Amino acid sequence: MSVHDLKFLQDNIQKLKDDGVYRRLPVLSGANEAEVDLNGKKVINLSSNNYLGFANHPRMKEASIRATEKYGVGAGAVRTIVGNMDILEQLEELLAKFKREERAFVYQSGFNCNAGTIQAIAEDGDLIVSDELNHASIIDGSRLSRAKKTIYKHSDMDDLERVIKENRDKYRNILIITDGVFSMDGDIAKLPEIVDIAEKYECLTYVDDAHGSGVLGESGRGTVDHFKLHGRIDFTIGTLSKAIGVIGGYVAGSNAMYEWLVHRARPVLFSTALPPGSIAAITEAIKMLMETTEYTDRLWKNAEYFKGKMAGAGFDIGHSETPITPVMVGGEAKTMEFSRKLLENGVFVSGIVFPTVPVGTGRLRCMVTASHTEEMLDRAVEIFKKTGAEIGII
Repeated sequence: MSVHDLKFLQDNIQKLKDDGVYRRLPVLSGANEAEVDLNGKKVINLSSNNYLGFANHPRMKEASIRATEKYGVGAGAVRTIVGNMDILEQLEELLAKFKREERAFVYQSGFNCNAGTIQAIAEDGDLIVSDELNHASIIDGSRLSRAKKTIYKHSDMDDLERVIKENRDKYRNILIITDGVFSMDGDIAKLPEIVDIAEKYECLTYVDDAHGSGVLGESGRGTVDHFKLHGRIDFTIGTLSKAIGVIGGYVAGSNAMYEWLVHRARPVLFSTALPPGSIAAITEAIKMLMETTEYTDRLWKNAEYFKGKMAGAGFDIGHSETPITPVMVGGEAKTMEFSRKLLENGVFVSGIVFPTVPVGTGRLRCMVTASHTEEMLDRAVEIFKKTGAEIGII
C-alpha cells in the first residue's frame, strides 16, 4: 500500500461506519424551503436554519439580481484594497440602525466573525472566559487568540462569578463570551446576570447571537434587544446566513470596535469581500424586518404549535426556549437510525451526535420556520410518531 492511499483516513472512515454514524451528504434540488426535493424525493424540511423563509424570498431575489447587473458577480478584492463597495457600507449603516448600536462590521461568514473578532480584541495578558457549551467557532476563535482561556459551567452564574473573582487581578482585560441562543438545546443565555457580573468586575462581554438574530427581540433584533441590554454588551455577533437567509455575519458595537477591526480582522483583511448580489439581498431582508413583525410572529406561532404537538405525542423535547426543538434520543447509532427512517418516511431532520454534542446525548434538532403550514407540521408529527414507535423511541 502506498503512503498516498491515506490508510489512516481510510481506517477512521471505517470506524465511522462500524459505529453507525457514517453519513452521505444529502443533495438538495431546488430552493431551501419548508418542503424540498432531497435526494430525488419530496420531504418536509425540519433541518434548515432558514427561520423566516427568506432564502427564496422574491423581494430579496429581485434585489440580488439588480445589484449583480450593476456591480457584477464578485467584489474582486478584499475590502482594504478595492472590494469595499458603497452598498456594503450602506448595509453596515442599516445593520447598526437595526441593532440599535453605533456601528456594525460585516464579515464573509458567521464563523469568520468569531475567528476574526476574538483574535483581534483579546491579546496576551487577557483572559477569555467561555461558556462550556459555546459554538465551535467561538472555541476556534479563542484558540487563535494569544489570550489565556478558561470555561465556566453552562449558564451557571455562580461558577462564572467564581472564575472571574479568582482571576480578575491577574489579567488586563477579561472577556466573557457566550452564545445568545445555544444551538443544540435552544436555551437562552442569562444575559442580564452575565452583564451584572461583568460590570461588577469590570469585564467585557461578547455574545454570539447566531440563533437569536432574526428570532428574538423586536422583529428579530436579537437576544440583546430581547433583554433590553443595548449599550451594555461590548460585542454582539450576528449571522446573515440563518434567519436572514443569505451568507455572511457581522459584529455590532462601538465606533472604536469598528475602527480596530478594519485594521486587525484577519478574515476581512485576507479574503475577498461579500459578492454584491448577497449584499443587496441582505439589505432587503433587514428592510423587511424593519417594516413588520409578521415574519417573526409567524415563526413563533409555528414553533409553539409544533412543540405542543411533539410533547403531546410523548417525545422528550428538552427545555428549549426558542424555535429550536431537540428530540432527545441518546445513543449515536440510534439517533442516526431515527434520522434515516424519518427521511424514508418523508421528513428530513438531521441527527446530531458526538463530537457536536457529548457522547450519549444524541438528538434530532428540529428547525421549524415561518414558511411551514400547520398541515405540514401535522404531517411531520404523524411521521415522527409512526417512525418513533417502529424503532422504540416512544
